[in-house]
Amino acid sequence: MRLGIIRHFDEAAFIYAAAKNLEFVEFNVNHNIEASDFAEKTDDIINWSAKHGVPVGAVGRWGETRLNPDGTVNERGRSADLTLIEATGKLGCPVYNLGVNYAAEKSLDENIELAAAYLNEMVTCGKAHNVKIAVYNCSWSNFIVNPDQWMKILPRVDGLGIKYDPSHAMGRNSDVYAELRDFGRFVYHFHIKGVVRIDGKGYDDPPAGLDMVNWGAVLCMLYTKRYTGGLSIEPHSSKWQGRRGEWGIDYTINHIRPMLMPNELDNLWE
Repeated sequence: MRLGIIRHFDEAAFIYAAAKNLEFVEFNVNHNIEASDFAEKTDDIINWSAKHGVPVGAVGRWGETRLNPDGTVNERGRSADLTLIEATGKLGCPVYNLGVNYAAEKSLDENIELAAAYLNEMVTCGKAHNVKIAVYNCSWSNFIVNPDQWMKILPRVDGLGIKYDPSHAMGRNSDVYAELRDFGRFVYHFHIKGVVRIDGKGYDDPPAGLDMVNWGAVLCMLYTKRYTGGLSIEPHSSKWQGRRGEWGIDYTINHIRPMLMPNELDNLWE
């Protein structure tokens, strides 16, 4: 497994990651950013990546409307995904993360079929550009977040994977370890974000190691499911900013890195 971090898509991201000896950067081109703004920077990103020796480990788009309320495809969302998948492939990046929102005027069964059709198109595009497609387990404009939906969607979309973040599962009071036990083989990308919940409500998303996630047990699940992809640090807390936030990122790195076994051992599973 490789440790990286989410940053904005500029040269500073690569300088930052290299200074912290991280192995990749992740770029999230969310719904409020034009996909073309990212695509037009791919040549620059390729040059920055080579200059600083840091690859792009994942690209994603959160919060996008892919389905209209009547179940028709939202063409802006579709175009953005296709543009970003092509750009992801041009960067030599292995995975693109997305979600599919619930079409309000359709039933759950209809939404399953609509989402599967949309994701099949994205997976086909991904294969053409050597990019794996993963559906994130965050609920932001996405209903494919847990085993109930995964059991229905994954068999309908050959090659689809999951972008997993324990904090979202914990926010739904789900069993992180059971989800990874049963679906860990489908994980294509992983986020490292701490979480503290009190009285059933979110309190903070602190640095990993200062939170309620048993990161050793989580990594055990990933190892035993043969996961060899990226672990992307996601600084997310409004409480950990500025110098305190930088200390927190360093703390996360120092907490997670000793649990990462050398690649030659990671490949010895029988």
